[in-house]
Amino acid sequence: MTIPRVKICGITRIEDGLAAANAGADAIGLVFYEPSPRYVTVARAAAICASLPPFVTTVGLFVNASQATIDHVLAQVPLDLLQFHGDEPAQFCTRFSRPWIKAVRMKDDVDLYRCAMEYREAAGLLVDSYVPGVPGGTGETFNWGRLPKDLPLPVVLAGGLHRGNVADAVAQVRPWAVDVSGGVEQRTVQGGRSGGVKDPSAIRAFIKSAKIRGVAGV
Repeated sequence: MTIPRVKICGITRIEDGLAAANAGADAIGLVFYEPSPRYVTVARAAAICASLPPFVTTVGLFVNASQATIDHVLAQVPLDLLQFHGDEPAQFCTRFSRPWIKAVRMKDDVDLYRCAMEYREAAGLLVDSYVPGVPGGTGETFNWGRLPKDLPLPVVLAGGLHRGNVADAVAQVRPWAVDVSGGVEQRTVQGGRSGGVKDPSAIRAFIKSAKIRGVAGV
């Protein structure tokens, strides 16, 4: 089994980006979608990117953003890869001279083969849980058994992953990569998520669980 890559998404602070990198994350995600509690400004995103060590991929997440908005971000933030989480058509995603991945929310009637054909120029498909009105970061899992084993694009598995279930997810799906956000965040006094502030110990535990299961191959 290939050892899965790990992306820690929804980074909002320099210290959290460094915690992810130091724990062995392959990528960090920056959310440029203002309604999200994990939204970062262009200036904050640029500072986070500048703080990272080499060989950590920086991913920018957009939801139905305009070309002008994305161009504005790219002019100031050195993103390595774009992640489109809305209804963007394939021809739009190819406009930015960056590799990109397309998120697919797993509605009951989704056809992943059709999505793979439609977005065949993508570097991969990110499969996420479907919650009406929420484009991502739902904290909910979906039935991993719905994922075919022979998709022609690499699969990035997201949706409700955390240190307690990521090993099982890797064993069942065998994805190219796993993506986590809320599952590695600090908890509030009320027990909810902090909305962007990461927990370094949770990051380390998540990456260890994902990578060890990948090495074990069982």
